[in-house]
Amino acid sequence: MGSCLSHEKSLFDQVQVGDITLSNRIVMAAMTRLRADPKTGVPNDLHVKYYSQRATAGLILTECSAVSNVGNGLSGSAGIYTKEQAAGWKKVTQAVHERGGKIFLQIWHGGRASDPKISGETSLAPSALPIRSYDDKGVEQVGPVPKEMTKDDIKTVVEQFRESAKLAKEAGFDGLELHGANGYLIDQFIRDSSNQRKDEYGGSVENRCRFPLEVIDALIEVFGAGRVGIKLTPVGRYQYMYDSNPIETYSYLLTKLSEKKIAFVELMEPNDGEYIKKSHFKPGKEQIPHVAKQFRNVFKGTLITNAGYKLDTAAKAIKENIADLVSFGKLFINNPDLVQRAIKKWPLNDKWDFTTFFSGGEKGYIDYPTYDPNSNKTS
Repeated sequence: MGSCLSHEKSLFDQVQVGDITLSNRIVMAAMTRLRADPKTGVPNDLHVKYYSQRATAGLILTECSAVSNVGNGLSGSAGIYTKEQAAGWKKVTQAVHERGGKIFLQIWHGGRASDPKISGETSLAPSALPIRSYDDKGVEQVGPVPKEMTKDDIKTVVEQFRESAKLAKEAGFDGLELHGANGYLIDQFIRDSSNQRKDEYGGSVENRCRFPLEVIDALIEVFGAGRVGIKLTPVGRYQYMYDSNPIETYSYLLTKLSEKKIAFVELMEPNDGEYIKKSHFKPGKEQIPHVAKQFRNVFKGTLITNAGYKLDTAAKAIKENIADLVSFGKLFINNPDLVQRAIKKWPLNDKWDFTTFFSGGEKGYIDYPTYDPNSNKTS
């Protein structure tokens, strides 16, 4: 369970995660930033600079990268299903490695969350159930109805993950994180609100976890178990997700993942925001108030906890052995030197411009300054 250290654990310990030795326990969480070519999904020089600026993180998890055109649906999102995309990513991995960093690709299929207007194809899902959302007045909005995947579709997508993993390996990634969170395809199979199939891929917990575990096996075949992780949101509500018994569902899944000896599991804490107030689902905190604590002793490998952490609360989580590592999202947007600031106790840049999160271009992406101790300000 992470590294076994005689001294008190801290965010700055070197730690073994699967086959990879990390310089610290601070992880850069995967964040969608939409800076790739909208037509090709090829990463560019902006990505090279963005990720290399943050290479002092113990581990970088990239933005979600689709395994197929139909699995994408986010204009400006990078992919990993063409040679050109892999070549773009190779420039990123080389730049991160030159700075001594470690980087995993977050590999992804959007499922019913993919946008047919962008992909030009009907989205796929375990069941033909659309995403439902609510406007500011509480009026329900219904998204496009996806195609319920046939067994042949399922086999095809597993192979797409396998082939994309091969491209990721060619691109020089240290490993992969399967995106099994936030209402995308893997998550849609796991939870019973979105998976209402009657065959061996639906119904029981074992059946609903079958496809995700088949994908994990495909990734392991390419990278090895010690270089494969997964992100999960047991009680996340984003994109109309819900499971009637998340403790049972995820205890089973995490037990199976333990048996496969994968490198890590990243678990998101409840983070419902305004969304839950406009749906009939109960808040995630009512089901599992503390996700990492709930599953700490279920998954026997390295555990990463995510969502809403600050440096002090993250340090406390490590000290109290709630998790082995902590992943940060927003703090890495406006603090490319987050690790150095944490070590040196330098002040954090606590301002960011939300309008630039997904806007494309340099602004709000690669132009946040590092801290200059000589001038006592960022520069």
